[in-house]
Amino acid sequence: MKVVVNGTEKDLTDGLTVIKLLEQENIESPDMVSVQVNRKILQREAFDTTELQDSDSIEFLYFMGGGA
Repeated sequence: MKVVVNGTEKDLTDGLTVIKLLEQENIESPDMVSVQVNRKILQREAFDTTELQDSDSIEFLYFMGGGA
């Protein structure tokens, strides 16, 4: 299946879950990443049960703190 991950089209295995995609993409600290699928933010509890579909758009969102 073809999906878009952070703006880049990728060919992925059918039935891939969000948690498996995080592993496949070698995302460091996946517990610190929010995931948006088709413009909807997923609850962390749904990462291991949400199967990606052909034409999905996935964004990994990293929140940074800081300032002076």
